[in-house]
Amino acid sequence: MQNVTGKESGKDSGGASDRNSDRDSDRDPGGDDGEVRKRLERLLAARDNDAEITAALADEDADSISQAISNMPAEQIQRICALLDPDICAEVLTNLAPEEEAEAVSGLDAEHVSAVIDVMPPRDAASVIASAAPDLAEEMLARHYVPATMAADARSRRKHAPGTAGHLMTTNFVRLDGAMSVAEAIERMRRTDPFHDMPNNLYVVAPEGPSEGPPEVRRERLLGAISLRDLVMSDAGRPVSEVMETDLVTLAPEAADDEAAALLSRDKLLALPVTDRDGMLLGIIPADDAIGVVAARLRRLYAKSVGGDAEAMARMSPAEAARTRVPWLLGTIVLELGAGLVIAHFNEVLERVILLASFMPVISAVSGNVGLQAAAITVRALDTGRLSSLPGALLKETATALLMALVCGLFLGTIAMVWSHHVMLAAVIAISMVFSMLTAGLMGTLIPMVSRRLGFDPATTAGPFETAFQDVVGFAVFLGLATLMVDKIS
Repeated sequence: MQNVTGKESGKDSGGASDRNSDRDSDRDPGGDDGEVRKRLERLLAARDNDAEITAALADEDADSISQAISNMPAEQIQRICALLDPDICAEVLTNLAPEEEAEAVSGLDAEHVSAVIDVMPPRDAASVIASAAPDLAEEMLARHYVPATMAADARSRRKHAPGTAGHLMTTNFVRLDGAMSVAEAIERMRRTDPFHDMPNNLYVVAPEGPSEGPPEVRRERLLGAISLRDLVMSDAGRPVSEVMETDLVTLAPEAADDEAAALLSRDKLLALPVTDRDGMLLGIIPADDAIGVVAARLRRLYAKSVGGDAEAMARMSPAEAARTRVPWLLGTIVLELGAGLVIAHFNEVLERVILLASFMPVISAVSGNVGLQAAAITVRALDTGRLSSLPGALLKETATALLMALVCGLFLGTIAMVWSHHVMLAAVIAISMVFSMLTAGLMGTLIPMVSRRLGFDPATTAGPFETAFQDVVGFAVFLGLATLMVDKIS
């Protein structure tokens, strides 16, 4: 990351795109969308029934369709998109994750893609073209209905690998010369075609080469940024260079797109400039374009936490899916055998106080939930760049787990007291619950961090390892404490 761009200017100077808008976060992943998906899957299992699929799709809006087909195999997404009207197909494509959009477009014929991009905003159309197969993309770019700005945007994105900031950025934004007065800048805004540029994004540049023509030949050094609000509120005669923000945050084009999403989320920016090593402005990444990156990652988070990727498994045969998941299950079995050895070691105390066995599943289940919650929160923080430091995260989780553990320990101890009429037994169970929950919270926070540091996927490793460690430690403390107090609780 290059430390050159501003937070405040980013907050005020974001562009509004239809792509991956806030409606994505409002969708219910179950309910009606689940029924739509089931109905479509039944229809897709048959052949030569396009008319039935088209009739089923006619009753649904774009949001429902995109939610229903998300994570479907590529062939099924392509078949559905090919049957949609261009207007609906355009909305569906913009709601899909970037990789799903690319898969969908790659299976559509040129005429259908042409009709779709004709009804799309330029940024979305450029994204579709950039995601298309090379031959199809060039055919789209060669056609007369692709505006020059859209073609330049798509060609610029195609120079960078998918999954990078360069592939996600747009070259359509307003550039201002630092020598302009505020009045001249406002006049420049009035002459800007709002359909092809984003008037909320005002970036001040200094030409160091050609300043006209397509983005690939321009060389413009990024000097600062100014929001439209700040521009219109400034004195008309002041130079733009005096009112712009210069403390900016930028990203290199080869950086991962999820790093862009993390920066935008962390600093609450509405746009993030992309610059090369020389500080030349290449493009910008609007925050709403980056939402798709975050949404796609979070959608897989749960599947990864149990050792499987839902999208990948949707394409696998039963044998392949089982082969992918079995290693994690076998690993969990091996680790949980440690808990079994702990129980076997304390077999004598269990024989003397059989009631202890009744509370072991409760302690394990509640502590396991605490650990999985902590792991999910930590993985989310790691993915979005919101995790500031290991000590801070551990301290916060320790405090949170302690508060929850005291409440749950008191509650379970009270139940044990009512059940057994034995104060010392209730105390052992309450203390064990507190210690087990604290261990689970710490393991759920620490294991994802260690996994990331060692190069493993924290979402995949967190669940099995956290559960196993928490069971071993929790049972050892519970039964060890019971052994020390066996004469008083039996």
